[in-house]
Order: sequence, then structure tokens, then C-alpha cells
Amino acid sequence: MARRPLPRILSTGSAQFARSRELARTQFARSRELARTAGDSASDVLHPLITITRGLRRLAAAGRRRWAETPKDRRGPLLFLVASVILVVALVPYGPLLAVITVMAAAAWQGRDREPAAPEGPDASRTERLKTLYEALVPYFSAPDDPEPLYSRGGDWEKALPEYEFDGTGRVARLLVRYPAYFTDGEAQARLRIEHLLTSKAGRGREYHFDWDEQGNELTVSALAPLPTDIAAQRFVTAPGETVLGFTDATLVRRTLPLTHGAQQRDVPPVVWRTGLRSTEPHLLAVGQPGSGTSTLLRSIALQALQHGDVVIVEGGGTGEYACLTGRDGVLAVECGLAGAVASIEWVATETERRLIAVNRARQAGNPPPEDTKRPLWVLLDRPTVFTHLAAADGRKDPQSLLQVPLRHGRAAGITVVVAEQWDALDALGDAVRQHTRARVVLGAATAEQLESVLGAPPHTTPVSETPPGRGYARLGTGRVHRLQVPATPDPYDDATSEAHRQAVLDLLPERTTPMEAEPSPRLTKTEPEAEPEPVPVEAVVAETS
Repeated sequence: MARRPLPRILSTGSAQFARSRELARTQFARSRELARTAGDSASDVLHPLITITRGLRRLAAAGRRRWAETPKDRRGPLLFLVASVILVVALVPYGPLLAVITVMAAAAWQGRDREPAAPEGPDASRTERLKTLYEALVPYFSAPDDPEPLYSRGGDWEKALPEYEFDGTGRVARLLVRYPAYFTDGEAQARLRIEHLLTSKAGRGREYHFDWDEQGNELTVSALAPLPTDIAAQRFVTAPGETVLGFTDATLVRRTLPLTHGAQQRDVPPVVWRTGLRSTEPHLLAVGQPGSGTSTLLRSIALQALQHGDVVIVEGGGTGEYACLTGRDGVLAVECGLAGAVASIEWVATETERRLIAVNRARQAGNPPPEDTKRPLWVLLDRPTVFTHLAAADGRKDPQSLLQVPLRHGRAAGITVVVAEQWDALDALGDAVRQHTRARVVLGAATAEQLESVLGAPPHTTPVSETPPGRGYARLGTGRVHRLQVPATPDPYDDATSEAHRQAVLDLLPERTTPMEAEPSPRLTKTEPEAEPEPVPVEAVVAETS
């Protein structure tokens, strides 16, 4: 049976709509350019009149000041003198015309633009700095057999560095570098050498963004402003399944969030991590040095997760960083010991299997998933490798081995795993954690090699040696690497916490429903089923979760 073609209006409607939008956009741009040209022309024509009007206003202001400064006993003789001059000018032939010409000339002189002309180029110190950058690039961008080298000893640096900007301290803020076409800009090592050189010569202690244009053989170097570190924890305007990891540069993110900073309101671009059934990065791994802010990141995630789900926290450091969450509504457990950690993670694995079986039965029967499988469950593990060593010494089961089921099938079961570990114990993480945590965060000072080993790609900025807490980089799956600043979410029970940040965290905590000395939540205890569940083929479960 021959297939009928679509109606013409359906096949050409989208194209006509696109052409009409493009035509309207072109006409709007042309109208705006015409209005700008007309404004410039009118400004050029009316410039003499504007200058004379400005001069008359200045002369009138000077006359008022002189009259105010004159003592009252001398104002009478001054008025008589002015009236005599006006009378003489009126009686002299062509006197009024000469007076008008004189006043107009004085007004034109007073109304002239008195701002000093901007210098044509940079001053001596900035010129010397640009020459130094040019000479430093000569060994990398020059070749002996180049007949017309762009870079040479004592060459013209203005051709190679056509655009430049300096900040208030005299350091380079933006620089456009042109390089010859034979430079191997497609090799990572060649790029890294140029970036390291420019970072050293332009000024250390700042982060630089490098934008390589391989087609135009141009490199744009921009000094990035530091990310704000004074943003406290608060309720973010996000949808269910969206978690704000931190904030980044406005040039890399199209979305902004309205935030409250004291009595001020401002919009800041966030790094949003999406979890749930359709997430491509269902689990996260955070790596950092001690004091870099990984615990702060986990607290921030926990406070956001408690709005729509339940949380299980396993702390291997034993420092009590999450004591403020104990007994809160939605917090199923906060475990710091080996026995409790093993029991909690084992229950999470069992809960994952239970949810998978319940969802699979509902789908086979043509029913929606049960309500008890829709509520998100978050498992936050801070330094789980500590329990690995304790379990090996005590002869118990490694808690990391129990994470394989939640990591592999957690997306289909509504379970999200977040792991935070330090650099010195990164090798002790299991293969399941490394393979299934596609969302990555690195906090604190780190080398370019360390960042690439965790994130899977080098950042487009130069890392600095000194960073504030919560400062680092984030990469979600195969996306681009973002600079990241975690919102300030300290432990409210810590004496070193400021009062503003402490109160901000306390305002976000849920109500305490269980005393801290009470027994674990009954949701974490195993209950024997009334009847043996029917066996479900493993292949069917995997097919539904892939």
C-alpha cells in the first residue's frame, strides 16, 4: 500500500515560520542600525548648538556665584556698572551685534569638552609588559624556515597582540594572542605549555580562561574574577530532582537563580545536578583535601534532598559533622560506626531490590509504580574507605561491596548515592563507585593532572594553589568542566561558625521528630514478608532499568 505524502502545509509550515522569524529579526536589526545612524548624524549636526548651550549654562552659573560672593554693600555699585556697560553697548553702532557675537564666542569656549584626550596606546610600563609577553612566546611560535615570521626577536609585538586590556593594578585582564598556523594547537601538551607560560607572565594568583580558536589561529586569555564565597545556604528555586551543587561563571551557564544575600537580591548562575529516572548522571563523587569543603557539599545536598525525599548518612571520619541532622524528619539514619554503616548500606541494597521488584510487578500488570517506590532516597557517604580498613581488620564485610546494587540499579529505584573521599584514600575506592559515579566534583587545591584524572577532562582555566573552602571544579557526565563554589553550609554546632551561617543552616533543618537517644528508624529494620515473593527474571529488571 503506497504511503500518502504529508499535506503541503504540514511539510512547509515550519520552514515558512523559520523564514518569517529570520526576516523579522533581520528587519529589527536593520531598523536598530538605522536609528543608531540617525542618532549619530543628529548629534554631529547639533554639536555646535549643544556646546553653546552648555557654555551659556556655565556662564550663568559663574555669574550667580559671583553675585553670591559679592558683599551686600557693593552690589549697588556693581549693578550701576553693569547697567552703564549695557547702555554704552546699546548706543555704540553695531554694539548689540558685537555683544551677541562676543557672548556666543565666550559660551563656545566655556562649553568645550575639557576632558583630556585618552592616550593612543598603553603607557611605558604596560608596553614593557606586553613586550615581555611577546618575547616569551617567540620560542614557541617561531620556526627557522618561516619567511615572514610573526614572532621573532625584537619583532613587532602589536601584530601578534592586537587587543589587550589592563585592570586597575596594571596587570593584564584580557589579551588576544595571534599565532602562526603551523603551531600544533590540537595537541594538549602544546596548549598546556602556552597556558602555563602566559599564567606565569601575566601574573600568578589569578585564574585565567583560555579560549582557543583553531580556525582563526587566535587565543583569547581572560582573567576571571573570583567566585562569590559569601552565599549562605538557603532555599533555591529548583524543580524536584534538581540539586544545586554550587555557583559558577555567567559565561558558561545560561540559567540564573534568584538568591538572598542579607537584604539584597541578586541572580547567580548555578551548577545544577539533575537526578531521577531520566538522569544520565545518577550518582556523584566528590574528592578533596581535608578542609576543602567536601563535608559542606554533602550537608548542602542533604538539606536540599530533605525537601522531597529521605536521607541515609554514613560518616567515616567520626568527627560528628552531621550531628545536626540526627533525628530530623526524613533522616533515616546517621551512622558513624562500622556496624551501623554496614547495617544501613545493607538495608539500602535490600530496599533497592524491593523497589525494583515492586516496580517490575506493577509494569507487568499495567499499573503505575507504587507510591512507596516514588519517594527519592539519598545515600550520603563521607570517607567510606575508613570502614574498608576497619572491616578488613575486624573480619567483616566491606560496606563498599554492598553499594554495587544501589549504584547499578539506583536510578530505576529512585536511589541516589553521593560519595565524598580524600585524595590520599582515592585508590581505596571500589570499582563500582568509580564506574557509576558519572557526576564528579573536585574541591580544594589540585594540579591539572589530578583534575583530569578525576573529572576526565582538563579544565579551561588555570587552577590556583590557594583556594577558599568549597572552591573547585565540577563536571556532570561528559559535559564541560565548570568552576564551582559551594554555598556556605557549615556545621551549626561548630563554635567557629559565624552566627549568620549557623542560623541559615538551622532554618533549613526539618523538625526533630525522633530523640537522638531513640532506637533506629523502623524503616531501616528488616521485616519478614508474609509470603514468598514470586521469582522475577533478572533480565526483565535490567531491561526496564537500562
